[in-house]
Amino acid sequence: MGVNSGPGASRFSTRAGLCSRRASLRRHVKPLAVACAASAVLVLAACGSSAGGSSSGASAASGKPSGQLVVFAATSLTDAFAKIGAQFEKANPGVTVKFNYDGSSTLATQITQGAPADVFASAAPANMSTVTDGGDATGTPQVFTRNTAEIMVEKGNPLHIESVKDLADDKIKVAVCAPEVPCGALAQEVFKNAGVTVKPVSEETNVGGVVTKVTLGEVDAGVVYVTDVKENGSKASGVTIPADQNSITDYPIVQVKGAPNVTAAKAFISYVLGPNGQKVLASFGFLPPG
Repeated sequence: MGVNSGPGASRFSTRAGLCSRRASLRRHVKPLAVACAASAVLVLAACGSSAGGSSSGASAASGKPSGQLVVFAATSLTDAFAKIGAQFEKANPGVTVKFNYDGSSTLATQITQGAPADVFASAAPANMSTVTDGGDATGTPQVFTRNTAEIMVEKGNPLHIESVKDLADDKIKVAVCAPEVPCGALAQEVFKNAGVTVKPVSEETNVGGVVTKVTLGEVDAGVVYVTDVKENGSKASGVTIPADQNSITDYPIVQVKGAPNVTAAKAFISYVLGPNGQKVLASFGFLPPG
């Protein structure tokens, strides 16, 4: 009996054919699996860049601002920046601006300790220096506006406070910002220029605290910014400080190092420095950069 004949040979031939087909399938399936895996990676990468990268990756790729923008700003900028933020969002659909307002010294500390932020707008160069000296800023800070001091008193000025010297009267309860806060440093300069010693009953962590003390009647007067008196005209009155006793503070703005949304940060800073942002700031009583 020949090796290629008989039932055994038939079974052998069948098994050999099956093995051959299986080997052929393995040769085709392996490349197919690799191709599918590669396709899956590409799909996931695309999904990641469109979802997780909306704050910076998508913005950088398209050149247009998108995603969430986080701005750390001095309390005195609250109302003006709220309007600027709304206008910026309208001009850049897809962008959401989130503000963190507080005293500039507090914000500077938060940034140097790693708080995630895209932009820092300080009410004084000294607090900006805390950020730049710590290597936490990208680029050079730019002054975008200025402000000056004014005495805020109860609506109608019932105690007839007329000058900085009146604040030295122990009968007058005065609130100021803490010395390390820009509005506090400004108040100390005013007192020095006027040649008076004022003993405040309260030192607040930001100018909003001083405004609250005055408008609630907890103190008789407070040293705030001109812009604060303007914004609270329905609840308080102002007493002008002569130019030779007053002082002006610069407001610098900068992109924070490692900003999650670089594209939107740059666009926002440009907007603040541009004609639209400057118009809003002027409407709230802020001075031009000079």
